[in-house]
Amino acid sequence: MKLHVGCAMWAHTGWQGRLLPHPLAPRERLRAYASWCNAVEGNTTFYATPSADTVRSWAEQTAPDFRFLLKLPKHITHERRLTDTDGPLRAFLDVVEPLGPRVHALWVQLPASFGPSDLGALAAFLHRVPRGLRCTVEVRHPAFFEDPRWERRLETVLEAVGAEWTSFDTSSLFATPPTSAAEREAWTKKPRLPRRDRALTAHPVVRYIGRDDVQRTAEGWRHWTGTVAEWLREGRSPTVFIHTPDNEEAPVLARRFHDEVSTLVPGLEPLPEPVPTGPPTLF
Repeated sequence: MKLHVGCAMWAHTGWQGRLLPHPLAPRERLRAYASWCNAVEGNTTFYATPSADTVRSWAEQTAPDFRFLLKLPKHITHERRLTDTDGPLRAFLDVVEPLGPRVHALWVQLPASFGPSDLGALAAFLHRVPRGLRCTVEVRHPAFFEDPRWERRLETVLEAVGAEWTSFDTSSLFATPPTSAAEREAWTKKPRLPRRDRALTAHPVVRYIGRDDVQRTAEGWRHWTGTVAEWLREGRSPTVFIHTPDNEEAPVLARRFHDEVSTLVPGLEPLPEPVPTGPPTLF
């Protein structure tokens, strides 16, 4: 059994020289990160489609079973709202094709204004995604969480094409008032929605946002360690991303989450050993 865990990015200033070697060439940073975690969120693809050369370098730096959750460009999800997107989608898929099996899922993150009246557009879009490509959909409209009728309608749309509903958990972030500048900023930007932990497919995806305090972050994910352990026992293959407002300790926390699940599920495949941050010593 294998659990994939990761962070929102693979390069962070606060990790340099402490968690990852420094200096490190830009085209080696993902390789170093991949010694800590075996998955990563591809948030940058939301803002700009990478060059083919850049994507090839990503493939060269990671093993075939490393997982990318690639966010679809905002031009597709937010500007065109999934309509008239065949051309942009094809262009995006052509660029990321060198990643091969590393593209664990296309991440369809939708704006909060994308509600029940837009389900037809979502269904049509998902049916146009080429077979063999997995999708995970993140919705933020309150109706999908507060009205069982619309929750079930969305599940029906997703289940029809084997798509997952991304679990985006901000309950720990909003449990108590913010205590840092990064937490205060997160409070203004992150959605405040009920936690949802129902898996629709064999490949559930969880995005958990904790606090800048390491212990509070770990206390807040207790629900997820048990849920993920149960998914693994059921034969599912989950991917869990650990965030904090400042992300300073995110790789450490991702590995800690993996360790805690390992105590519940004996036989879970271990993560690789992180690369040293400095040159080897004689003693």
